[in-house]
Parts: sequence; C-alpha cells; structure tokens
Amino acid sequence: MRPLVTLPQDYFDGMYTASSDPWEFETRWYEARKYALSLALLPAERYGAAFEPGCSIGVLTERLAPRCGRLLACDGAAAAVRQAARRTASLGNVTVERLVIPQDWPRGGFDLIVFSEFLYYFADRDLDRVLGLGAAALRPGGNLLAVHWRHPVAEYPRSGDDVHRALRGHPGLTRLVGHQEPDFLAEVYARAGDREIGRAHV
Repeated sequence: MRPLVTLPQDYFDGMYTASSDPWEFETRWYEARKYALSLALLPAERYGAAFEPGCSIGVLTERLAPRCGRLLACDGAAAAVRQAARRTASLGNVTVERLVIPQDWPRGGFDLIVFSEFLYYFADRDLDRVLGLGAAALRPGGNLLAVHWRHPVAEYPRSGDDVHRALRGHPGLTRLVGHQEPDFLAEVYARAGDREIGRAHV
C-alpha cells in the first residue's frame, strides 16, 4: 500500500496548463446544483469575514460573495488565481491571493470557512494541520462548510468520505447539518461548544 502524500503544487499547475477549467466548474450542471445546495445549508444569511482556500477559478467565490461582508479567496496555482481575480474584479468585498495551504494560512479569525473539493488533497499530517487551523480560526457563531466528491480518485491521497470522517472526529468542531448524495457530501460545522450557532454576522 503506497504511503499517503499531499499532492504537490506542480500537480495543480499542470492541470491549469492543460485546461483553463480542468474540473469544469463553469459548465457542469453537477457543479451549479452542488453549489446551490451547499450554500442553502448555511444557517446565517450573512457572514462578516469569510475564507475560501482552494478557490480555483472563482466560480464558487462569485456565488459566495453576496453572503459575505469580506471574502478572502486563495489558491496555490497562479493561473487559477488570475482567473478568479478577473471573475471577481467587480466585487469590492472579494480579495483573491496566491496562498499555499497550510503553510500560508492567513492570520485572524473568520465567520465562515469554506473547504470545497479541497481537503482530499492532503495526507494525514497536513490534513490534521488544516483542520486544526480551520477550527482555531472560526469566530464565535461562525460556520465551516465542507463539500467533497465521494468517489475515489487514483492520484488523491484520500476520498471525500475519508475527509468527512476526519471532520466529524475533530474535537474542535461540531456538526450542525449535512446533505449526502451518491456523488458528494456537504456538511456545516461550528466550533465545539459554541452557543451562538446560526446567528447572523455583519
């Protein structure tokens, strides 16, 4: 059995060299429907400060923006960052940066953190670190949205189901609600012990 290794940055750079939209975020009905269902799970109408690591070309970023006072989106692939920045250029509350997670995790707290099709790229130690950073960065009353494809992908270190088992087992997070289909899982979490679940953020 091969050891789990976090996917290197050049894997993603290669994907965007081959295609401007390698996962067809712009064109697949599956993606549009998944985004709508995922955002409908969020209990608050508005979130003050939000963070979306692994934003890719910014299709979900654009949909998240109306729900956020400020939204920081990032990706490690320069080509993806350029596209996401162009897509959201007219949205004054959105900032797009090139950051490699976990080492470039931003400072400060967030009312919403979105892990969309992102966590299955990490091996065990890096996944633990990302989940720890996410739980620690959630402000009181904040939410963490996680959405992942469930089927195994040969080059990924883990499946979406494995990711969500790790989320459910994390001591710093409490699961609020979830939606499961054969193809994807979408779940919303809060900080463990949080008594302000579901309040609005401005």
